[in-house]
Amino acid sequence: MTERIPAIKVLLLPKDTNQLGTIFGGVILSHIDLASAVEARKVAPLRYVTAAMRAVEFHAPVFVGDLVNFYTETRRVGRTSVTVWVEVEAERWSAGHRGERVKVTDAEVVLVAVDATGQPIPVAPDGLPAGSGPDFS
Repeated sequence: MTERIPAIKVLLLPKDTNQLGTIFGGVILSHIDLASAVEARKVAPLRYVTAAMRAVEFHAPVFVGDLVNFYTETRRVGRTSVTVWVEVEAERWSAGHRGERVKVTDAEVVLVAVDATGQPIPVAPDGLPAGSGPDFS
């Protein structure tokens, strides 16, 4: 069986915790957003904005010291959008837990390719014409 490679891997710290000592859900959501953008750039190296984040339901908490993996898969490429599935898994490294893996959540994220003015542009997954990449100036 081939080992999955995460789009991003994050070690969460005390600054990311809520009053209960677990990681804020919003912190996890921001990393889901980032992981989906990493995946979308594999389709086409464009500038993307998040249009929707669907079906986010937390199944387990994340604790300080957990190593959190964000696995991604492109589900659909539309004319101007890329839909990415993100699965979040925590590796527990606290006392008594030696890398135990726990599913935290998953989400479907829809990203739209935009130009420098924020207007939607076509996604060209089979290769971009010369000069059609993003202008980050």
